[in-house]
Amino acid sequence: MLDIKLIIENPQLVKERLLKKGYDVDFDEVIKKDQQKRALQFEIESLKAQRNKVSSEIPSLKKQGLPVEHIFEKMRELGDEIAKGDAKINELTSEIFDFVACLPNMPDDDLLPGEKENNKVVKEYNEKPKFDFEAKNHVDLCTNLGIIDYERGVKLSGNGFWAYRGDGARLEWALLNFFISEHLNDGYEFILPPHQLSYNCGFGAGQFPKFSDEVYWLDVDEDRKKNRFMLPTAETALVNLYANEIIDEDKLPFKFFAYTPCYRKEAGSARAEERGMIRGHQFNKVEMVQITTPETSDKAFDELVNKACSLMDKLGLHFRLSKLAAGDCSASMARTYDIEVWIPSMGIYKEVSSVSNARDYQARRNATRYRNKETKKTNFVHTLNGSGLATSRVFPAIIEQYQNADGSITVPEVLRPFMGGQEVIKL
Repeated sequence: MLDIKLIIENPQLVKERLLKKGYDVDFDEVIKKDQQKRALQFEIESLKAQRNKVSSEIPSLKKQGLPVEHIFEKMRELGDEIAKGDAKINELTSEIFDFVACLPNMPDDDLLPGEKENNKVVKEYNEKPKFDFEAKNHVDLCTNLGIIDYERGVKLSGNGFWAYRGDGARLEWALLNFFISEHLNDGYEFILPPHQLSYNCGFGAGQFPKFSDEVYWLDVDEDRKKNRFMLPTAETALVNLYANEIIDEDKLPFKFFAYTPCYRKEAGSARAEERGMIRGHQFNKVEMVQITTPETSDKAFDELVNKACSLMDKLGLHFRLSKLAAGDCSASMARTYDIEVWIPSMGIYKEVSSVSNARDYQARRNATRYRNKETKKTNFVHTLNGSGLATSRVFPAIIEQYQNADGSITVPEVLRPFMGGQEVIKL
């Protein structure tokens, strides 16, 4: 959530920054409401002071034997005015909050405006694979080897689902264990969060209310604020771990990672580039999150980017790192770098990790603060997240980039210890 104080004091700055994301907003109405609220608050505080003064006179008047009925009447009138004023203040506060809650995060200054057309490739890693035979796509390879059962996945759950079988299940599990091992070695805390989350988690992560239709809801209450949903990413849980808490600065940064399946409604495209495992309703992901002070936020971002790239590099895959333009960053994020893997059969790169910095946007929504060790004042933390990694596109990339002429798949060296030393997947 953006700082309403910044909007009031410098609306032009906020407007210009949001325009880089393609979001045009008029702040005149919300500024007017804020002014009304402040004027009314001043008026009501004056009435409350007047009521307190009148109330303090009652004991003295009674002691003197003077009548006090007119004072009680005056207090009732003041009480009615105060109640009406408080109700109006609450109404204005709610309207201002709802308006600000729907605004996206401001992009960092160095981001280019616009969408994907202004994304910039920062670096490419490892050589693009070349084959001296007719290479196959991952769907055919997985089907021929019997390691992914697309047909029965659809039979069980519909389009956008698949089932890992045999060496396919082992390869998927090896990937997850490799990621987990790397994060543990780097000193990150392993967390297994609930898969069912409350509305407040979606709001605190910045996904609600705007994107509330993109998740799977579990309850049927008309008021979604009383319902639970299936987590679309572990970030939604991890950035809310310390919601409504004040953290001692000495304890920061917090470095977490979590393994969860992710459940999303976004799938279902019939395009060739979305077939197989490239886009699904359920996929496995290891997610990294850091909670930091504003001063260490940029350092944390670089660390997460390097960690995600290191995982891909150790897998020996050809991939690239891209800096996203403002309009291609998600609504909650101030900056994002994407790690994109090469899918040979498609001739394109597909995102396997997005590393993002939300600055204090999420912390303002879920009230996560820290106490400065010197000033003892509280301030909002910064939250960052990055996939480390999602397997549903790494898996197809391994299958295609490591394929052999006989239809077998060479297992990346770093995964072999997690597959009992197995070097090749074959019939």
